[in-house]
Amino acid sequence: MPEQLVFAMEVFLNGLMAGVLYALVALGFVLIYKASGIFNFAQGVMALFAAMTLVGIQNGQVPFSHLINAVLGTHIHHFGWHIHSFIAILLTVGVMVFLAWAVQRFVFRHLVGQEPIILFMATIGLAYFLEGFADLMWGSEIKTLDVCMTANACLPQGINIAIDEATYSWFGYGFFIDNLDITATIVAVILVAALVIFSQYTKQGRAMRAVADDHQAALSVGISLNFIWVLVWSVAGFVALVAGIMWGAKSGVQFSLSLIALKALPVLMLGGFTSIPGAIVGGLIIGVGEKLFEFWVGPLVGGATENWFAYVLALVFLVFRPQGLFGEKIIERV
Repeated sequence: MPEQLVFAMEVFLNGLMAGVLYALVALGFVLIYKASGIFNFAQGVMALFAAMTLVGIQNGQVPFSHLINAVLGTHIHHFGWHIHSFIAILLTVGVMVFLAWAVQRFVFRHLVGQEPIILFMATIGLAYFLEGFADLMWGSEIKTLDVCMTANACLPQGINIAIDEATYSWFGYGFFIDNLDITATIVAVILVAALVIFSQYTKQGRAMRAVADDHQAALSVGISLNFIWVLVWSVAGFVALVAGIMWGAKSGVQFSLSLIALKALPVLMLGGFTSIPGAIVGGLIIGVGEKLFEFWVGPLVGGATENWFAYVLALVFLVFRPQGLFGEKIIERV
C-alpha cells in the first residue's frame, strides 16, 4: 500500500477523534437553541467553568481564596483534603444545575419575548461574567485534570498500543491514536444516544420539544416554560462538563479552553442548529476535513490551514444550504 495513503488513513482516524470533541461542545448549543431559540455564546465558557470547578472540588481548593486572603490578610488556599473524582463530578453537576437555575431566574426570565439579538447579546454578557467569575473563584493558573474512578482506572492517555501494533503488522507503520480520543468517542456515542432517548421517549423530553415548536401552545397545555428552560440549561451544563473534562484532560484546564466554542460554530452551520445527530455529523466532517486538508493542501500553501478551513467550509454551506444538513427549513409567509 502506498505510504501516502497509509499516512492519510492515520490522519483520517485522528480527524474523526477530533471531530467528536468538537461535536461534544456543539451539543450544548443545539440543546439550548432547540428549546428556547437562544444561541448560547457562553457554552464554551460553561465548559471552562465546569472543568475549573471539578478540579477545584477534587483538590479541595478554597473558592475565592485569592479574594479572601487579600481582604482578611490570610494565606488559606486549600481545605487539606482531596475528593474522589466520582463525588467531585456529582458535586460539579450540582453546581451546573444551580448555575442553570440562576441564569434562568436572574437573566432570561426577564427577557421573555425579546428579540433574538437581545437574547444573543445576553449570552455574550453571560460568557464574560462567567469567565471573570471563574477566575475570581478558582484562580487563573493552568490546572491539571485527572479523573480516576480507582487508583488504576483513570482517563487513559497516550498512544493506544493495540492499534499501534495492529496497524504496524498490517501496513508496516503504526498509527498514533490517543487513548483519550477513543474514550471521548465512546462517551460521545453514549451521550448522544441518551439525549435522543431522553428527548423522544420521556415526558420531559416531549415537553422540551413542544416548547421548541411553540412557546404559547406549550403554555396553553400546562407546560412550565421556566422548568423546561432550567432543565435544558442543566442538561447543557452537564454536556459542557463532559466536554470540559475531555478537553481539560487533553490540554489542561486553562482559559483558552473557552475558545473551543468558536470551533463549534462551523459544526453547527454544517449539521444544523436544531439537530442532535447533525452536531455529531457536522463535528466529524469538520474534524476529518480540516485534518485531511492540512495533510494534502497545507504543505502547498504554507500550512496552518486548520485555523480557517472549518470557517470557509461553513461559509460555503451558508450560501448553498443555510439550514445545514439536518436543520429544519423555515418558511415564513408574509
